[in-house]
Amino acid sequence: MAVNPTGSVGTATASASSLVGQQQIAGNFQQFLQLLTTQLKNQDPLSPLDTNQFTQQLVAFASVEQQLKTNSDLDQLVKLNKTSQATAALSFVGSQVTADGSTTQLKNGVAVWNITSPRPAAASVSILDQNGNTVWTGQQTLDTGTQSYAWNGRTSTGAVAPNGLYTIQITAQDAAGQSVAVSTQYTGTVTGVDLSGSQPLLQVGSSYLTLSQIGSIQKPAL
Repeated sequence: MAVNPTGSVGTATASASSLVGQQQIAGNFQQFLQLLTTQLKNQDPLSPLDTNQFTQQLVAFASVEQQLKTNSDLDQLVKLNKTSQATAALSFVGSQVTADGSTTQLKNGVAVWNITSPRPAAASVSILDQNGNTVWTGQQTLDTGTQSYAWNGRTSTGAVAPNGLYTIQITAQDAAGQSVAVSTQYTGTVTGVDLSGSQPLLQVGSSYLTLSQIGSIQKPAL
């Protein structure tokens, strides 16, 4: 469930596009101002510029000026929003978070998932390593709602699995033999924040999560 943080390229492209757009508007603004000034300087004193026409040009002048100011204000708002998101993300470091997903970290002999079932079911559980090999299988009775499922890191042969990422796969059926769709979440500690992209990413193990993917947060005990 790892997310590759490639947003920095998109951010640079968006910033460059915004800068080019502002330069084009500024160029048009200066050109318009120059034309208006030249027109006023060279008008016939005996036949001055029509009042209505001059008013329309002033309105257009003010509109371009306002557009420049609006773009500048929007850039400031975007920067403030990014700063706010980065500050919020950094406050999560050291916290334990829960997110949707089936892959979690085996550490110190335990890997834990939260399993949510819409109704009671009998489930067949498989644990897969990073290469997709099944290292353990077993049966589990699921109750309605969310329950914790812990794997002790022992393979089906009794060997101790090495620390790393492991994925849980669950096939469940109710008492009537009907398939039951279950969802899984994993829990981990935020160890860092990637701020290189368009939005901050929380590092949990070797995975990177957006703030919107976080389902719950638990602060460490002081």
